[in-house]
Amino acid sequence: MRVTGKGLIDRSTPVSFTFDGRRYDGFAGDSVASALLANDVRLMARSFKYHRPRGVMGAGSEEANALITVGRGSEQDPNVRATVQEVFQELEVFSQNRFPSLEWDLLALNDLAAPFLGAGFYYKTFMWPKSFWERVYEPVIRRAAGLGALSGQGNTDRYEKAFAFCDLLVIGAGPAGLSAARAAARAGADVILADEDSLMGGRLNSETHEIDGMPGAEWAAQAVAELAQMDNVHLMPRTTVTGAYDQGTFGALERVAHHRPRGQAPRECFWRIVAQRSVLATGAIERPVAFRNNDRPGIMTAGAVRSYLNRYGVAPGRATTIFANNDDAHRTARDLVEAGMHVAAVIDSRLEAPDGQGYPVIKGAQVCDTAGRKGLESVTYRATSGEEKIKTDCLAMSGGWNPSVHLSCHMNGRPVWDEAVQAFLPAPGAVPGMRMAGACNGVFSTHGAFVQGAEAAVAALSDLGITTEVGETPEAEDAPYRLQPLWAVPGKGRAWLDFQNDVTVKDVTLAATENFRSVEHMKRYTTQGMAPDQGRNSNVAALAVLADATGRGIAETGTTTFRPPFSPVPVAAMGAGAQGRGFAPERFTTSHKASVERGAPMIEAGLWYRPSYFPAPGETSWRQSCDREVNMVRSAVGVCDVSTLGKIDIQGEDAPAFLDLVYTNMFSTLKVGRTRYGLMLREDGHVMDDGTTARLGQTHYVMTTTTAAAGPVMRHLEYVHQCLRSEWDVRLASVTEQWAQFAVAGPKSRELLNSILDETIDGERWPFMACGAVRVQGVEGRLFRISFSGEHAYEVAVPARYGDSLFRLLLARAGALGGGPYGMEALNVLRIEKGFITHSEIHGRVTADDIGMGRMVSAKKDCIGKTMSERPGLSGPEREQLVGLKPVGTVRQLTAGAHLFNAGDPAERAYGQGYVTSVGFSPTLESYLALAFLKNGRARHGEEIRMVDQLRGITARCEVCHPVFHDPEGEKTRG
Repeated sequence: MRVTGKGLIDRSTPVSFTFDGRRYDGFAGDSVASALLANDVRLMARSFKYHRPRGVMGAGSEEANALITVGRGSEQDPNVRATVQEVFQELEVFSQNRFPSLEWDLLALNDLAAPFLGAGFYYKTFMWPKSFWERVYEPVIRRAAGLGALSGQGNTDRYEKAFAFCDLLVIGAGPAGLSAARAAARAGADVILADEDSLMGGRLNSETHEIDGMPGAEWAAQAVAELAQMDNVHLMPRTTVTGAYDQGTFGALERVAHHRPRGQAPRECFWRIVAQRSVLATGAIERPVAFRNNDRPGIMTAGAVRSYLNRYGVAPGRATTIFANNDDAHRTARDLVEAGMHVAAVIDSRLEAPDGQGYPVIKGAQVCDTAGRKGLESVTYRATSGEEKIKTDCLAMSGGWNPSVHLSCHMNGRPVWDEAVQAFLPAPGAVPGMRMAGACNGVFSTHGAFVQGAEAAVAALSDLGITTEVGETPEAEDAPYRLQPLWAVPGKGRAWLDFQNDVTVKDVTLAATENFRSVEHMKRYTTQGMAPDQGRNSNVAALAVLADATGRGIAETGTTTFRPPFSPVPVAAMGAGAQGRGFAPERFTTSHKASVERGAPMIEAGLWYRPSYFPAPGETSWRQSCDREVNMVRSAVGVCDVSTLGKIDIQGEDAPAFLDLVYTNMFSTLKVGRTRYGLMLREDGHVMDDGTTARLGQTHYVMTTTTAAAGPVMRHLEYVHQCLRSEWDVRLASVTEQWAQFAVAGPKSRELLNSILDETIDGERWPFMACGAVRVQGVEGRLFRISFSGEHAYEVAVPARYGDSLFRLLLARAGALGGGPYGMEALNVLRIEKGFITHSEIHGRVTADDIGMGRMVSAKKDCIGKTMSERPGLSGPEREQLVGLKPVGTVRQLTAGAHLFNAGDPAERAYGQGYVTSVGFSPTLESYLALAFLKNGRARHGEEIRMVDQLRGITARCEVCHPVFHDPEGEKTRG
């Protein structure tokens, strides 16, 4: 079925591949669909519901029928469109959704039961008898459900994720996209041009139009070559922009290695593209017409026929009939005739259709039926003179074109119905910073696409302050777009709308009859638009049928909601780099590599990975390492990466008042260059988080949160700003990842810092809780004199790119002073010795009074949660209050999570007095220490209490004491 002299494929590079185990030949540049058609294979798939024979219908990602499985075993990739899968040597592909074979599918018996399997069949049938659902109905449905299948083996492919930034993102490389990209690139803007196809040029590669006196495909190749030579342009073929998100962010999936044998290259790459402006030039999708038996193999869209002929050099049939309601479809007839192919007839539903140029035109007629089970054999058309039959093996149908508006709807935009083109167009401004051009915007001539593409780029660059002009537009066809609406041909029998899900015109009208009149209700009742093509081929026709059935206009009927992704995105691509590591993301500090090099076991803390401890030669247990690190901090100096603490930059004239509102204590009175500890309440009066906030300028603060609460606190601040105090001049930015921050703690901490700072510090200029800018080896940084260890300590911060270098430098200098790094285990012991709380204590059920900080709730002002914290029952002796515990009996071990009981009471729930939150062995005090909540605890210091851990079988006698065990006066911290 190859056509001599036609196509853009490389006939000098033959390739062979297998389909269902049978070998076929193709050429480099073929898709699986074009290569199979060239081998006269028309049956490629079975439909989902009735298992009807299906062939290819389109030529791109809109394909609804020809879904295949690529590869086998661990490399098995189901539901790939045969129209986009490129052939390569030894490619293996398989048909799917059939048993035992594609030719003889037993489940095709469903087609005979079609009268009983209409819309809503499942809802009406599987309700009775009730006991059958779990035993009979559900198992049968689950076995029959789905299209392609996974192998069940582990995925051995590699995936990547990447980030890109540009001035202008052009989505689609057809005539409008190429025009936009050239105009922007020549103006000097940074441009990304992304297109889902392997060959840029869009419809220019499928048409015979001339551009500036040369074939359209040749012009497109030259335009792409020009862009490829420009340093400010990044071309991204085989890349589908899958979603539009806030602040100019787009998701995009690049098919890196789908067109070649598996090797070292990643299979796919998921891009996050941030663009200042964008141009949507995604073209349009030709829509079928619904008529009886319009789903047979050999029936495809007219544009697809031109694609197979002009791009792939394949004749989709020996005798082609064309059924259309528009002028555009006549191009298919002309191209076929010029290529020497037989056109049986053009059946045009319009009485005033143009005359044929070497082919017969039947005007005012409609195709009403077809024949041929596994391949089209004939069509029946209805004219004013009656019904006639034409013998044909290919039917090219065209009901007009649907602009591809999906990306413009991803931020709640709704497309607008345009009567002139009988289609939905994107709403202007639906995506901030996006302009539309070409066929996706209802301009269907090549010249119009060139003009609108350039104009869109010029307007987008103007927003960025880049001045340029549209320039000279290439000479191209500028034919008007003329059509007469035709959605469905009346008649008996099943006329298909959604080909993959087997939804018919009758199903949609039945939904309306049964009062599922909303487009969203109709969609779910019939499953129309839920197939892998997501309704790209069927949505508008289905809406028109629903509008007719309900007596409304199409605009009034509306559309369903388009949501990202535009096409399927593997989870493995979005989670690239985390395969086999679980669902949660992994976050690494800048010191991660250096910590691992020192043999530190890494533990997860709020999605961050932090070192548990740093083993030294000769140490055989974590306790040895932990005890050494604690003693090191108490006697010399230790370094700990605290970059994971949330850091929120707060600026604005109302920043002081804003902090007064979200914190229990005053921050408007804090002096510039000073830091203050703060407590934050939820709206219900319970403690949300604690941390320090530094005042770097009159209207500039940096808030520090706990690692676990960085996200929740940021959301809370945004809520307060946007919903409670939207009129205030406050700006918030999370800068956690932008700064690498290290705690330097111990008696020699100042000596260590003075060895790396450009200017030395002393106690007079840098008292406890001071903060300010410093220079570290020439790098601008920040220094905070705060302590989470109870020692003389600082936290030094530098831009994240210097984090690894600074950490290694600090460790080298600390080693010379008898110090070194310390991990989470030692950090926990140090803070327990000082009675400092973490989210082990402020776990969501405690109040400021419970943790002994009731006096921090200022009486001079209001704050979030203050009124609710004053409710009866949220303070007083009946509450469990924070205390410290020391073992005093023969059992010296304490355990977190254990419960507390009075000495003579049984260890039963009704007698519970409290619970233990944190435990650590203190080498400083040579004893286990614990923080706990005990009823009326502050009045019970010196009492003996019994700790019972029923899970581990441990019971210990404890002394209740103040939670600050070490240096209660704070002399070391302030010294």
